[in-house]
Amino acid sequence: MTQTYLDIEPASVQQEIEQFFYREADLLDERRYDEWLTLLAEDIRYWMPVVRNVRRDAREQEYTREGLDVAWFDEGIETLRQRVAQINTGIHWAEEPASRTSHLITNVRLLGAPEGQTLAANEVRSKCRFIVYQNRLEGEVAWFVGKRVDTLRRTDNGLQVRRREIYLDQTVLLGKALTVFF
Repeated sequence: MTQTYLDIEPASVQQEIEQFFYREADLLDERRYDEWLTLLAEDIRYWMPVVRNVRRDAREQEYTREGLDVAWFDEGIETLRQRVAQINTGIHWAEEPASRTSHLITNVRLLGAPEGQTLAANEVRSKCRFIVYQNRLEGEVAWFVGKRVDTLRRTDNGLQVRRREIYLDQTVLLGKALTVFF
């Protein structure tokens, strides 16, 4: 039987989540995308809104709204599998030759349920900061810096990402293609 998060000390949960994120980063950096997919729930929502420069009194409009506005990513498991399959063909124009990446994860914190919602006993939310470095060919370099809010689900096979919200801190992406996973 799967243990629930209500039964575990917060410090243990924090460490478990950090180790999960570090393992996930290694899988992505080592281009082990098929293994990475196993860390994602079948009902995952993988969402990255577009960030805009707004006036100080309009901060609620800084990121595009989920389900209402355009987003860099708004994907489920099938789309993520298709992206991985395309990269694995070896003929993906933006990933041949393959990029070298480094995912740095820091400032992991546990969060409660979103306002007006409850989490299942086998789910936990966290927030972290990230830097993703991408290098391709001799001189193509891209940096992605931001925050993530993840909802993780405990399963009999370990943690899985049920929801990932990715908030970039840059309004202009200088890379030639957005092919990295966060």
